[in-house]
Parts: sequence; structure tokens; C-alpha cells
Amino acid sequence: MVSFNLILIFCLLALVVLIVVVLNDVVKLADKNETLKEKNEENISEAKTTRTILIGSLIAGIILYLTFPYIQRMSLEGHLMEWLSLIVRWAHVVLGIAWIGASFYFIFLENSLNRTKDLRDDLAGNLWAIHGGGFYYIEKYKGAPGKLPEKLHWFKYEAYFTWLSGIVLLTIVYYFNAKSFMIDPAVSDIKSSTAVMIGAGSLIGGWVIYDFMCRSSLLSKPKLFGAIGFILLTLISFALSKFLSGRAAFIHVGALLGTIMAGNVFFVIIPSQKELVKAAKNNLPPDLNLGKYAGLRSLHNNYITLPVIFIMISNHFPGTFAPVYNWAILALLTIGSVAIRHYINLHEKGINSNKFIAFGAIALFAVVFVTAPEKKVVDNTPVKFAEVQTIISKRCLTCHATNPTDDVQKVAPNGIIFETPQQIVKQSERIQFRVVQTKTMPQGNKTGITEEERLLLGRWIAQGAKLD
Repeated sequence: MVSFNLILIFCLLALVVLIVVVLNDVVKLADKNETLKEKNEENISEAKTTRTILIGSLIAGIILYLTFPYIQRMSLEGHLMEWLSLIVRWAHVVLGIAWIGASFYFIFLENSLNRTKDLRDDLAGNLWAIHGGGFYYIEKYKGAPGKLPEKLHWFKYEAYFTWLSGIVLLTIVYYFNAKSFMIDPAVSDIKSSTAVMIGAGSLIGGWVIYDFMCRSSLLSKPKLFGAIGFILLTLISFALSKFLSGRAAFIHVGALLGTIMAGNVFFVIIPSQKELVKAAKNNLPPDLNLGKYAGLRSLHNNYITLPVIFIMISNHFPGTFAPVYNWAILALLTIGSVAIRHYINLHEKGINSNKFIAFGAIALFAVVFVTAPEKKVVDNTPVKFAEVQTIISKRCLTCHATNPTDDVQKVAPNGIIFETPQQIVKQSERIQFRVVQTKTMPQGNKTGITEEERLLLGRWIAQGAKLD
């Protein structure tokens, strides 16, 4: 179960990340030609917001660390971790909706602007819209307006906190329980610390590779950039699938894509926007290349979004990550979802390219087809329920019980319990899918179920899942 030291390490890492955010906001816009008040006005406001979150997170971490021995003595670790997982997951989803919603909206604006009819010389485009019973009129400037408004809305904290809550969730669910959720002896029998380092290393290494590509001449060749990026992502997926469990490999590819998106906002988009604002405040001509570069990174985020959402959802569907060729399934679904996103972007520009929606649909249906379980020859030798109950008791009851004895699962997953014959029969279809077909249960095969035992359960279910 979660150790004292892991809680401390997690709190320290969270502290380091938030300090980096504060320092970035406070130092970024320093300029000798500005007065102290002018150069710090916006940064101080941002730093206050981040400092509040920093202090709150630090207090929460200290309280958790100090109360953890009591929690352990009361055997409440499982209860605590389940609620932490739920609360952080809820926050992650809400923040993600806010971030992705804003991203989709602004890409829609960019794609749908009127760029030719009755425009002032200083405008790049405009748009009329109606929503919620009201009319809206939006204008986009070629550079900056002659005078900046007193209140300028920024869109960044949605991205920052979506990523931070995602990393917290990754830590709670996977890193704290690496033995159960990240390691599959049938894939690679590695240590928990090694699995965590591989997972975390993929996030850092993936961002470095992507950022290097963006700063190279590849950026000016979008088709080649996309092809190379897709190949590299597939190679990373393949490598992760050879060391981590299918579920952990999938979630780390999703976390990598999410890290790229947040990195684009933190390291490129927001700094570029700050430079544009700074130039406008000083009555200097803005560097329009900064805006184009930031816009391109924002467009990358737009295309990455659908694969990320799919990966996050797929963790609840073993048919996607359980097969040995799960990396190929992920690759097919990634390129299919990117094609669908491209169709939407073109449609918003008034271009109907149905071939992309057709390609995306074919890719999705192809995944459904190739992941269909093989139909095996069923041994007709009768299976007694007593044999089934013995296997379930030995391999499944450590988790699926009213009071689980597993060192991680302190509450029966999904509320499924196998303590009575009727409960076992009721869940026979789920047993068939998770234990026999996808082999994703027991989690990480912690209880050592054998192939013969899986086949016996499958025979019993094929024979009608009857009680003797």
C-alpha cells in the first residue's frame, strides 16, 4: 500500500512544480525600460493566484503527511485513496472540459472568421454569432489594437490545472500502486520503481522530442511533421507496451500527449502572448511571427485533443489495451481520431472533405473488427461449479469481497462481489470478458491465475454458467 515516504516525495514534487509556475510568472516579463509597477502589475496578480494554490496544496500535503500514520493504524488507506482518486478525477474532468472547450471554441473562431468582406484595415477578420438568447460580435486584429483594454481575458489556468490534476491522478492511481496497475509479469517482470521511472521518463522524453521537432525546419513542412510525429508516437507506444501493463502503457501515452499540450501553453503560447501584450503597452510594433508560432502550437493541441480523450476513456474498456498488439490499436485509433478532427476543422472553414470522416469511421470500425476475440474450440468436458468456486475464491476474492484482503484494493472494484454462487453466476459474462478473453483480471495477475484456470472458467460459462 502507499508508504509514508511516497506521500512525502509526492508533496515535494508538487511543491517544486508550483514553485516553477510562480517563478515563471514573476520573472518572465522583467524589462529595464518599464517602471517597477508597470512590469510587475500583471505578474503580481498572477503570482498571487498561483501562490494561493501553492499554499493550499502545501497545507493539504502537510495535513495528509501528518495524519497518514493514524490512517494506517485505522486501516483506512484504501478508503482514503479511493476518495482522493474520485475527487482528483472529478477536478481533472471539469478542468479538462474548460480547457478543451476553450481550445475548440477559439479554433472554431479562427476557422470561421470573415476575412474578406467589409473589414477595417486593422482587422484580420470578424464573426457574428448567437448563443444563449444573445447576439455576439467578435473581431480579430491583425496585430494589436491601438489601445489595450483595461481588462484582458487570458486562457491558461485551465491548461495548467488540468495537467497538474492529471499528474496527481496518475500518481495516486498508478505510481502509488505500481505493482498492481503498472506491472504485468506476462509483459515484463520489473520492479515498481523501474516502472515508475519508465512512465515518468516517457513524459519528459516525449516533450523534449516534440519541442525539438517544433524548433526545427520540420515545422514548415506540416505533412512531414505530422507523419514523423505519428511514427515516433507509435514507437513510444510500442516501447511502453513491452515494459508496462497494457493499461499503464495506454495511460502514459495519453499523459504524454497531455504534457505536450500543457507544455505548448506554458512554454510557448502564453509567453508569446505576453510578449505581444508587452509590445502593445510600449507602443512597439508586435512581432507577428510570435503569434503565428503560438497559433501553430495551439493548432497542434487541437489535433491532439481527440486522441487524448479517447485514451482516457479507453482505460475503462480492456478490449482496447488488453491485446498484445495494443500499440497498433492505439495507433489506428489515433490516426482515425485525428482525421475526424481534421474534417471538423475543414468543415468550419466551409470545406467539406468527406474522405476524412470516412477514413476516421473506417479506422474505428477496423479496431472493432480486429479486437474481436477468437472463437476457440470448446472442450465439452463438464465443469462442476465447485471447481469454478475454488478458482474464484483463490484468485478473485482478495479484491471482490465485502472486506477485501488485497494490499491495494480495500473496496471491491465496481462493487462486484463473488462471495456467493449467485453473485458468481450473475457476473459470468463479465468474468468471460475480463478473465477469459482479455485476461485483464486479476489486476496485474497478482494472484497468479493460470491459463488452465482461465480456460476452465471459459468452459463453464460456455456450458451455460450453471450451478450444480
